[in-house]
Amino acid sequence: MTSVTVGGIDCGTNSIRLMVATYDGDGFTVDVPRIMRVVRLGQGIDETHRFAADALERTYAACREFADVLREHPVDALRFVATSATRDAENREDFENTVESILGVRPDVIPGTEEARLSFLGATSVVDQLSNGHARAPYLVVDLGGGSTEVVLGGEGEHAGEVDAAYSMNVGSVRMTERHLVSDPPTEEQIGQASADIDAHIDTAFATVPAGRARTIIGVSGTVTTMTGLAQGLATYDRDAVDGAVVRIDDACATDDRILRMTRAERAQYPVIHPGRIDVIGGGALVWTRVLRRVQQAAADEGHAIDSYIASEHGLLDGIVRDLAVRTFAGRRAA
Repeated sequence: MTSVTVGGIDCGTNSIRLMVATYDGDGFTVDVPRIMRVVRLGQGIDETHRFAADALERTYAACREFADVLREHPVDALRFVATSATRDAENREDFENTVESILGVRPDVIPGTEEARLSFLGATSVVDQLSNGHARAPYLVVDLGGGSTEVVLGGEGEHAGEVDAAYSMNVGSVRMTERHLVSDPPTEEQIGQASADIDAHIDTAFATVPAGRARTIIGVSGTVTTMTGLAQGLATYDRDAVDGAVVRIDDACATDDRILRMTRAERAQYPVIHPGRIDVIGGGALVWTRVLRRVQQAAADEGHAIDSYIASEHGLLDGIVRDLAVRTFAGRRAA
């Protein structure tokens, strides 16, 4: 066998994505670039611990769309990865059964540690291309999702994708918005409560992940890339402009704070923000600011400075596809 074609689906709290790629043992060719749909699967789940009926229907509609794409682009293997929202849902078996009936593959509900590993693999797979190869190890990859945020340190070993430490925090754009930022715009008291909640999770995470050792921060996920586009002053979202962009932390935090304090109607005036993110992007912006400032402080405590981050369009979905392709290729060759 000279190559394998695989599909990966990343089903998160806020969005679901599909990618299809071919691997020949030397490199990857993307056959179907990322298709993303905002489905808000995690709607209300922080409070109810159950999937809402309308959230499930939105997700099933996206799955049916993906099934049509996969019929046009047959794959040797398909992996459907479900993350934070599904981990928390008491009625997840119904969801898993329906997804399997649509796509022919059962959702793989992975723990936060596996999510962190795959996000790191995806982000660092193109690290030499990011910022013209100027990124320095060790890397701290931050995958800021709707329900959880993974922080992963690594890249110092023989392979760039080697993880030294990882932690998954139960904070994200949807979770923080629904838990704390309930006013429009949020009040100072709500912002303070959300910040304290986020900081407590970061304390726990950094007890496991020595973030101060990082020399480069790589931010992935829709929140990070959206806020990067806003910090760049883009009129509309431009994937090529965002991917690999180096952004000063001070500029990012100023943008985060401005977006956080806007009303929903004010945020809707920015075409950079996907319509499905408008009501939760403030919560994500606050998480991003708190993480960036805490990493900055941790680095300073270790005697060096970090004043910027690199934005990447390559994260969990890339990691899912790359991991599956390599394993499938090796299995076929061994057979």
